[in-house]
Amino acid sequence: MVEILSPDAIEFVTGLHRAFGARRRELLERRAIRREQAARAGRLDFLEETEHIRKADWRVPPPPPDLTDRRVEITGPTERKMTINALNSGAKVWLADLEDANTPHWDNVISGQENLYEAVRRTITLTTAEGRRYQLKDGPVPTIVVRPRGWHLDEVHLPVADGPIAGALVDFGLYLFHNARELLARGSGPYFYLPKLESHLEARLWREVFSHAEQALGLPAGTIRATVLIETLPAAFEMDEILYELGPYAAGLNAGRWDYLFSVIKTFRDAGPQFVLPDRASITMTVPFMRAYTELLVRTCHRRGAMAIGGMAAFIPSRRNPEVNAVALAKVRQDKEREAADGFDGSWVAHPDLVPVCREVFDQALGERPHQLERTRPEVQVTADQLLDIASTPGSITEAGVRNNVAVALRYLEAWLRGTGAVAIFNLMEDAATAEVSRSQLWQWIHNQVRLDTGETVTPELVRRIEDEELTRIRTEVGDSAFEAGRYAQARQLFERVTLADDFVDFLTLPAYELIR
Repeated sequence: MVEILSPDAIEFVTGLHRAFGARRRELLERRAIRREQAARAGRLDFLEETEHIRKADWRVPPPPPDLTDRRVEITGPTERKMTINALNSGAKVWLADLEDANTPHWDNVISGQENLYEAVRRTITLTTAEGRRYQLKDGPVPTIVVRPRGWHLDEVHLPVADGPIAGALVDFGLYLFHNARELLARGSGPYFYLPKLESHLEARLWREVFSHAEQALGLPAGTIRATVLIETLPAAFEMDEILYELGPYAAGLNAGRWDYLFSVIKTFRDAGPQFVLPDRASITMTVPFMRAYTELLVRTCHRRGAMAIGGMAAFIPSRRNPEVNAVALAKVRQDKEREAADGFDGSWVAHPDLVPVCREVFDQALGERPHQLERTRPEVQVTADQLLDIASTPGSITEAGVRNNVAVALRYLEAWLRGTGAVAIFNLMEDAATAEVSRSQLWQWIHNQVRLDTGETVTPELVRRIEDEELTRIRTEVGDSAFEAGRYAQARQLFERVTLADDFVDFLTLPAYELIR
């Protein structure tokens, strides 16, 4: 096994911090200023100063061979068993998630890099305590695309003089340092998904990081390729600019769901009742503001020659209830059919059993083509008003919606504190993004004094009562000993800190990290 924290690797990563740490901090401060301005105005808009970029005729480089066909991508953490299952799934791409599906326990950070090292070299195996052996099947495996942590997250376990260092630079730097040359020798390359960007200036920072890293390691220029998750509302207004700033490193954009909803809520959380969304389960990708966002993404990507990748099917098939599976799989198929018809080049799934459904839909849409970049969608013209049309979202706010948000957040946070960042809850794969939606909705409902379908107003007292009931339900499910051995009390304290406090915590993972560092 390679020494992940070798002196040379540490020097490379800390060199990235010395070069870019100060600029990262400046851009994070800029986020807060822009958020306050948007909330006061009740509005965001396309930037006047970059209009020339949106109007100009330019394209990103064509995708490398192993990123030319991305019709089905499987997402998941870099835990050893899940790594092997993802590589055996039959997907075209594996999004190796060091971010929302991963608790950044230091052991997880380092073991994830070890697993990636072996995955790149196709040597990864696992023998469980029960004697079951997992190993890679013969034949092709998905192209690996690594998602590092977002710019906002620190990593305290790698000390630097003027720290803390960005978790993004640790995740990116260690993977690139140990695997870039091996990937190139195998006909691939170091590919990344960039999460939670809020502006083209943050994309420019990544471009500078990529260029610096390539020069430091003696890699050919443009070796690194990146797909950006457009999962914040501000970034939706800067898609062209983000691709433009990434330049030779740009590969595509992804249209997520949960982080985007979280960003909408966070941006306008205190801007008035017109920005209050209904129960999270009722907010589909076909509601007006989400529809505008996805249409604009496909239009932008294909106009610029970049891949457009759809959102995640989060359903986790049940081994016990075929009727639940039948209904859910029909919804998954319908969702993927919508994406393929809209021009997306591929889409995400969270479970290997969903790979065949997604592949079948895109096989039918693409035929012999690896993508549909030729569909430039010139008829799509999306305005700022359409992207901000929150008020026309159908649906209601119900006691069941409040209860589901409380239950999901408590169960997820308890698992996260124990080190598991991707958790199957009520037949859905929940991660940090879905937990963010759950707790931020509750915060917004409380502060807007929302009235439920029962006539009751959402208050901290109501949330605490439901907390009591849900924790009692969990204790009954798992038993007294497992409940006491878990971290439910701490999860409750964390949940109340990010849900019931007067101030809004930008990311729940910030106070959560303080509990595991």
